[in-house]
Amino acid sequence: MTPSSESFTPINQIGEFGLIDRLRDVLAAASDTPEALIQGIGDDAAVYRVGDGRVHVVTTDALVEGVHFDRTFTPMRYLGWKAVATNVSDVVAMNAQPRYATVALALPNSVSVEQAEALYGGMAEACQRYGLSVVGGDVTAAARLTLSVTVIGEAEESAVVYRRGAQVGDLLCVTGDLGSAAAGLKVLLAGKQGFEAGGDGESEAAAQPNLTDFAYAVERQLYPQARLDRIRHWAEVGVRPRALIDISDGLASEVHHLANASGHGAVIEAGLLPIHVQTFKAAERFEEAPLSLALYGGEDYELLFAIPESEKDKMDANTFAVVGQVVEADAGVTLRMPEGEVIPLEARGFDHFG
Repeated sequence: MTPSSESFTPINQIGEFGLIDRLRDVLAAASDTPEALIQGIGDDAAVYRVGDGRVHVVTTDALVEGVHFDRTFTPMRYLGWKAVATNVSDVVAMNAQPRYATVALALPNSVSVEQAEALYGGMAEACQRYGLSVVGGDVTAAARLTLSVTVIGEAEESAVVYRRGAQVGDLLCVTGDLGSAAAGLKVLLAGKQGFEAGGDGESEAAAQPNLTDFAYAVERQLYPQARLDRIRHWAEVGVRPRALIDISDGLASEVHHLANASGHGAVIEAGLLPIHVQTFKAAERFEEAPLSLALYGGEDYELLFAIPESEKDKMDANTFAVVGQVVEADAGVTLRMPEGEVIPLEARGFDHFG
């Protein structure tokens, strides 16, 4: 008997994270938790013991053409860099050092050998920057270009930081500006649309943004930086955050993850969010609020972390910005506007099925 369509739940009805919860329940029912496993599904990476007080930290992320990138304005070398850097960011978000990577690559016929080499050239550059090696993987054919990268990191078990662990009164901080990657994507998409629209030269030029005016924002979109430098700085000055997450889907989404995992609420100060001047310019050009780009844009790959106020002065003031505070759970997750109004902060951000 064939089930009716009414018995199926569309994925966009529960969203990406709802689906992850459902799939985690399926796996939990099928097997016992290994003794060595410290953290499974539910953080930026899985963590398991390997002996002598050390752990491995493992994460996997996929980049799919038409979902995560557009080849018309994404150079293959930059795409290779991004595929590695975004996974390194997840390892860094556990306060661990990246060591090894494997790559599964699915190629359509439209990709040449030279383009594949350029893609791996970008991966090699990222591996050199972050101190890891690609040790294996797989290559296959596909209808569209897809990369799936797994990165394995390592750390002392006592050094690992999870999303859980924030305490009421802790400061919420970020490691860099927010919203610029989303601004860069808007610039690139506008340039593509202007080019495709064609028309006379003057109107076409007017429709396309000047990339020179948005060079920083475009670089943040195409060439993201994992914040390995920040966790190394913390180690040097003796700081270990109480809770930590990387900002891949947008600050609003990530602060909800951190607050929920810690069992508390949070208040974000809109007036304290670090927003680059090019993000302001892009917001004006595309008639968007800069605050919306900073909260919901995603792909910043900065770190959001919670620390006691007493730890703040140990860190270089140029490496972070205080953007809020952890509060009691019954206060929820809110946004305080510069004029003092406090409003609920929606857990919106990038959702693959939204």
